[in-house]
Amino acid sequence: MAKKTDYDAVKTKLKEFLADFTTTDDNDRKVFKYASQITEIAHREQNSITIDLDDVADFDQDLATAIKENTRRYLQLLEEVIDEMIPTYKEKEPAAKDALDVYLNHSKHMEQVVRGDEADVNRASNNKIPPELSRRFQVYVAPQSTDKVVPIRDVKAEYIGKLINLKGIVTRATEVKPMIQVATYTCDQCGVETYQIVNGTSFMPLINCVGEDCRVNRSGGRLTLICRGSKFTKFQELKIQEHSDAVPTGHIPRSVTVYCRGDVTRACAPGDHVNVTGIYLPLKKEGYSAMMSGLVSETYIEAQNVVRINKTEDEVIDEEELTEEELQALTEDDFYNKLASSIAPEIYGHEDVKKALLLLLVGGVDRNPSGMKIRGNINVLLMGDPGVAKSQLLSFIDRLAPRSQYTTGRGSSGVGLTAAVVKDPLTGEMTLEGGALVLADQGICCIDEFDKMDEGDRTAIHEVMEQQTISIAKAGILTSLNARVSILAAANPAFGRYNSKRSISENVNLPAALLSRFDLLWLIADKCDRENDLRLAKHITYVHQNSTNPPQATQPLDMKIMRRYIALCKKQNPVIPPDLTDFIVGSYCEMRQEARNDKKEKSRNSLFTSARTLLAILRLATALARLRIVNTVMKDDVKEAMRLMEMSKESLKDTGASAPKSKIIDQIYNAIRGMRDDQRTLRIQDVRDRCVAKGYKPDDVEKCLDSYEELDIWQINQAKTKLTFVQ
Repeated sequence: MAKKTDYDAVKTKLKEFLADFTTTDDNDRKVFKYASQITEIAHREQNSITIDLDDVADFDQDLATAIKENTRRYLQLLEEVIDEMIPTYKEKEPAAKDALDVYLNHSKHMEQVVRGDEADVNRASNNKIPPELSRRFQVYVAPQSTDKVVPIRDVKAEYIGKLINLKGIVTRATEVKPMIQVATYTCDQCGVETYQIVNGTSFMPLINCVGEDCRVNRSGGRLTLICRGSKFTKFQELKIQEHSDAVPTGHIPRSVTVYCRGDVTRACAPGDHVNVTGIYLPLKKEGYSAMMSGLVSETYIEAQNVVRINKTEDEVIDEEELTEEELQALTEDDFYNKLASSIAPEIYGHEDVKKALLLLLVGGVDRNPSGMKIRGNINVLLMGDPGVAKSQLLSFIDRLAPRSQYTTGRGSSGVGLTAAVVKDPLTGEMTLEGGALVLADQGICCIDEFDKMDEGDRTAIHEVMEQQTISIAKAGILTSLNARVSILAAANPAFGRYNSKRSISENVNLPAALLSRFDLLWLIADKCDRENDLRLAKHITYVHQNSTNPPQATQPLDMKIMRRYIALCKKQNPVIPPDLTDFIVGSYCEMRQEARNDKKEKSRNSLFTSARTLLAILRLATALARLRIVNTVMKDDVKEAMRLMEMSKESLKDTGASAPKSKIIDQIYNAIRGMRDDQRTLRIQDVRDRCVAKGYKPDDVEKCLDSYEELDIWQINQAKTKLTFVQ
């Protein structure tokens, strides 16, 4: 037989803990941590108290274990103990603050007038004012620092009633609505108040009066609900889904329902990574839903604490600003290159690409002239050959950004990116569930394999990339959702690898309407260069052996410091001074002229240039000013923005197709010169045979012969059988 718990002794121990527990402040003076909070609760200056289990464990380890094992019961005991302690700690009578206070005071006054000193022994329990109605505080429990996080997949029956720690991502958060805790009714015959305590998410309202007068006289009084005399609390339902890296192969992510009440509500938004502490409980069903579910019971987490965390580490998101010393160390000479090299230091090269990604993290400044909105977020498209670390760059940015979503082209639909209409299981009404772009609001959405998306799904991104909203007209819901998101996309060229013989538009194979929305379009070509290939191979082997990046000229910054510095940069709102206007306008006109000339010459390297290109330069310039933590854009910022724009285009133009060809022709020329041996005439057939034997292509040999004949280095007879050197 299980040992019976003496709850009176437990209440005495809890009262002793709350009254006597002390901590020391900065001046080494003792502070009564919980007694001072109870005083504030008595004076209505505080409406919740959190009991830290670390403090309870210091006082009594067995008591802390008991609270963890049976949390719901001990929360009731704590509420009762604090109710008993409040009159002792009350130093002044608090003024009536709301309608419920006025109602309770009036009810007590009328009780004294009607009954006087008469004992209410015969009064029914549900006609007495319950302590839940007059209680104006809530008790929460904070877990011990040694408690481990339980994976959502492992939360099973053994945790029922216990305090557990969970970690996951919020996929859905309902609106905060009032939930009734104590329903107050009045009788239309005898006027007696009846109270009904509601513990679940649903209840059956009382109809018939159970008061003494109505029962004796059999008058059959009907009860009417009084909203002003009832007690409501804030209620919000969350859906927490386990992290993708915790999902076993072949399974789908599990999710758990979390009920938040009181001060725990509005602690997070969809897309946030959170750490939830709560009590694992079964959900009691009543009526028709109980008949339909049969023996199956649903479960939920009664939230005690909800904290936003970083997705890769378990620490709480740090709201502290950088100190002066840290800021000075960051903003030293060449800090721009230092910050850029700290992005994915394990990946070799790509210096300008990393600078572009740094500006994407910081972002430009939004402008709202007279109702019109000009976005400040920077969009970047990385298009390159296979194996140039595009996906690695995306995954690093996904880890570094405080708020981001990672998805792939084939693995996401238009609805999955924007929003889906679902039926709310709690209220039964149709609601919108945000997709990847909505969850990444005010963050970054990384889309890999962008070229492999269906055209219909890709059109869903057009509105987001420029207007920063998602317009919905589904199932009677007409609304516009915010999607203030920067898009970082990665794609392969249309032919798998970049084909230098085709134009850029043919290689990219994306519509101009979509390409113009990207501020920077990079082609990362995989070029053959012996020296570069040697350095790259050494870098990769070092990373593979040591699981860290090779020693660099500057030490890469820690991700935590980078996050805090980027958050500081985002608070700046730099403006462009009037004296830079002519320079920016002139630069843009030159870019348009170059694009027009390329189009006339039918150049393969022509790119589409529009007014959005000018806005992209302004966004990049303001992002660079933000990086320097100043409020004015300088000419150097505009020049660097222009340089990045040019470098992004240079990477498209400089495919290295012409340089290797010329080198091969020069090599063939040197080989033919080596065959001369003081002869003035050589047979063409011998030249061809010797060159092909050395590994050169016949086409390249013919090009070499024609090229150097035009330069008058040698002459070839009309039958093309003899080659005669001019000198």
